[in-house]
Amino acid sequence: MGVDKRKRVVVAGTGFGRIYLEALTSSRLPGRDYFELAGLLARGSDYSRSCAEQYGVPLYTEAEQIPDDIDIVCVVVRSGATGGEGSELAQSLLKRGIHVLQEHPVHTKEITANLLAAKQGNAAYAVNTLYPNLRPTRQFLAAAEYLRWHQRLEMVDAICNSQMAYPLLDVIGRAVGGLRPWSFSEPEHAEGHPFQSLSATLGGVPLTLRIQNQVHPQDPDNHSLLLHRLAIGSEGGVLTLADTHGPVLWNPRLHSPRDQTGRLILSGEGTERLAVPSMVTLGDSDMRSYHDIFALTWPEAVIQALHSLCADIAQPERRRQSGQWALSVSMAWSDLTARIGMPALIQPGEPEPVSVQALTDIVSQACD
Repeated sequence: MGVDKRKRVVVAGTGFGRIYLEALTSSRLPGRDYFELAGLLARGSDYSRSCAEQYGVPLYTEAEQIPDDIDIVCVVVRSGATGGEGSELAQSLLKRGIHVLQEHPVHTKEITANLLAAKQGNAAYAVNTLYPNLRPTRQFLAAAEYLRWHQRLEMVDAICNSQMAYPLLDVIGRAVGGLRPWSFSEPEHAEGHPFQSLSATLGGVPLTLRIQNQVHPQDPDNHSLLLHRLAIGSEGGVLTLADTHGPVLWNPRLHSPRDQTGRLILSGEGTERLAVPSMVTLGDSDMRSYHDIFALTWPEAVIQALHSLCADIAQPERRRQSGQWALSVSMAWSDLTARIGMPALIQPGEPEPVSVQALTDIVSQACD
């Protein structure tokens, strides 16, 4: 897994950093035993003090207080891209030779400066976009790689909210085998429509992209119609990640032979390809609740990212490639966000939940 010894890890930040803390302490996660939570870096609020007490680790309020025997710091503090000082913190640690995993998004200039600091300190640095390491996404990417090796990819269709654009580009780039060349058209946005639409290419593959570029200024982490959805089409069919958290679906392309009169042959000899299901679930079919996503799916992805960083620690020759990929993702994201502009401000109320049981009952009765 790229870990030659147990790594001592400090988490900086107690917002989204809670997912990292869960990742490093949950006994339910495979691969977690390679890492030891060795401290928390925060401003010293009552909440952060209670967090440190809960996990039984020291609370550091200044980066300089972090001991030299710490292997990795997870910087889960806003970067300059979102008005924070996460990259300055990362650079101070990297120069000391402490390896850093930094939560996205991170501007290209910041990544460049972070990579320079990493080189100065002979340390490994990586940006964690999280979502490529989710279990359903890894299943999707494995299937996409198989398709890519056997057939030419014809198209990508994707939809997301604007906060998911950064990791979505990372996922698409991995799925199609590279980010370059990329291009984005000017967006189209109909009045009253929640999505902007763009024609694009990524990795040379045609891409149709719709983005909900809206944000609630007092509640920015809520009110997205969805996180992301992604489909890749090849000659043989369409591979779909139906939601950020799965499932992965395969839809074989419908194609029928014709007889001598030109009519489609719908059954019999020569129509074996029509005998397969029109849609198949690949990988996991049982979906997790949001409680389990926060407690398992996201922490699992953090552990995956830490193992990837450890491979860069153990094999310094990998670091250049990892850094170039991080730069490319950030550059593509900057190009995209320059096209779509600032998000529109919305202030909807709390969404009303829909009863799953009621939907189930309605569907079961629909064809009775």
